[in-house]
Amino acid sequence: MKINNLLRILFVALCLATAWAIRGQFGHEQGAAWAGAIGGTALVIASGREDWYQKMLLVTLASAIGWGAGGMISYGQVVGYGRSDDFLNAYYGLGMLFVIGGLFGLLGGGLVGLVLDSTEEKKVKWGNLMAEMTAGGLLSYYFLIEQIGFKMTPPRSEAWAVILGAGMAMIWYMARENRIAPIRVAMFATLGGGLGFAFGNFLQIVGNVLEIPFNMWNVMEYCIGFMGGTGMAYGVLSSKWPHNPTPTKPWCNKAALVLLIVFIPLIVFRESLAYGHMLRRLGTSFEVEKIATASTALAAVLLLAMALFLWVKLNNQELGRSQYAWLLFGLLGTYTAVSYLVSGLLIGNSPINHHLYVINILVVAYLYRKVELPIIWQEVKTLPKNWIWVIPIVLVVVAILTLIAIGIHGELPGANERF
Repeated sequence: MKINNLLRILFVALCLATAWAIRGQFGHEQGAAWAGAIGGTALVIASGREDWYQKMLLVTLASAIGWGAGGMISYGQVVGYGRSDDFLNAYYGLGMLFVIGGLFGLLGGGLVGLVLDSTEEKKVKWGNLMAEMTAGGLLSYYFLIEQIGFKMTPPRSEAWAVILGAGMAMIWYMARENRIAPIRVAMFATLGGGLGFAFGNFLQIVGNVLEIPFNMWNVMEYCIGFMGGTGMAYGVLSSKWPHNPTPTKPWCNKAALVLLIVFIPLIVFRESLAYGHMLRRLGTSFEVEKIATASTALAAVLLLAMALFLWVKLNNQELGRSQYAWLLFGLLGTYTAVSYLVSGLLIGNSPINHHLYVINILVVAYLYRKVELPIIWQEVKTLPKNWIWVIPIVLVVVAILTLIAIGIHGELPGANERF
């Protein structure tokens, strides 16, 4: 692959990695949706496809919904299994983290691919697709969890089964419609997200064993974002896409913009930045009530300012690369700023990982200038012929990581036993 294309992949990977690491401050669906929106915006900017700019907001929204849906999956218990000191439990933990990370990428990459592949001649039947995915999610949950009783994370939520069923229904829809490019994006994003989560947990264990004074949970989150973004970007940049995308109606762009800059940030504010949440996060510091009030007020001002600014910048029909750069850096910069606040900036607490977010943003800004160069599309038309070999290769890779992990530590705090 040409160096120019590698820089584009790196651009998307860094954007999603930074946003996913920040997402650790907020969690759940709304935090993942904000991060997914950043990854989707970076993807279209990096693509160099001007004919995609008019549907940029729909791509961004699809990425937010796809990556955000996986936020309902509980994985705290599974991380604990990976910290076990016996092979079976640790292998199960890392293996299930591969599955969970893969489910994030499956929906995130798949929905993005479908938006890009929808044309006037061959539109995606979104109503049918959503109905099939909903039915697939419900059937998968009740079959796997209620009937068979296969529980990945007892006693936590088993919502992973819902995402699995929805993802399989989406792939079946793509296969029936012969949408090869979206399948490729979904598969590469699945592989990237899965390897990122499993390898991230491995790095977390190594960091804890070596007593590295850093937030190793954040390293794991960064890893799934980086590798998931790499997979999604590679899938898009190496696939053949139509050059006559479906025209986007003005009301669709307006609705997508409202969801991206108002609705998702509002849910994040309600669940993580409101006064009660700030009070609990800031602990028993001096004058904590006043500081919590000030932090909440400042967060509200930042979110409102972002929404107003981006509405002015993007609420028109002449949308181009520079406008979407404002969207990317507006979402990413604001996400970083409120992360500082929720971590206790006003009481003098600014963890080093937050400063690394800023460095990442500066690198992203540098790469943004580099990806202005013409892109060299590979335009692969078919699925990889040896795709079936991915499964045994992943099993072996996870086994190697497991053997290394259990070989460098004994009993660790937070370790769980599944078997």
